[in-house]
Amino acid sequence: MPTWPITSIRALLEPTLEHMGYELYAVEQSGQSGRTLRVSIDRVEAITIDDCERVSRIVGPLLDNASLIPGPYDLDVSSPGAERPLRGKDDYARFRGKRVNVRCRPGQTETVGEGQLVAVDGAGIAVQSQGQRGRAQVIVHIGWDDVASGRLAVSI
Repeated sequence: MPTWPITSIRALLEPTLEHMGYELYAVEQSGQSGRTLRVSIDRVEAITIDDCERVSRIVGPLLDNASLIPGPYDLDVSSPGAERPLRGKDDYARFRGKRVNVRCRPGQTETVGEGQLVAVDGAGIAVQSQGQRGRAQVIVHIGWDDVASGRLAVSI
């Protein structure tokens, strides 16, 4: 499976998508044969199927004209998803007030916590966990150096 120039593809698509009002969230080569280009787009408002179709109609010809991908390929345009990864301080700040799942490594132990993201600042984040069986809710402060990963959590 030949590897595609993802950095060049990203550089090609970012200005156009930004002009259209979208953020280029991720670009990756995938699929069993490696012939699928997955493009994830984002913006403040929720991404709709119409958004994905609109972007696909613009991105396909851009990629074809640039000849960055040799041979046929499938283009998959989507949103980052309901349980999207949080990639940095800006993502955490953007989703303050939302339910999150955070994996942290204070010291040598890895722990996972879930709750409402109640604060984000230069020192780290604060997550308020649900109290169980009459227990009070607890706010856990996690420094940026201890945050291993995070994602939005869907409440069912």
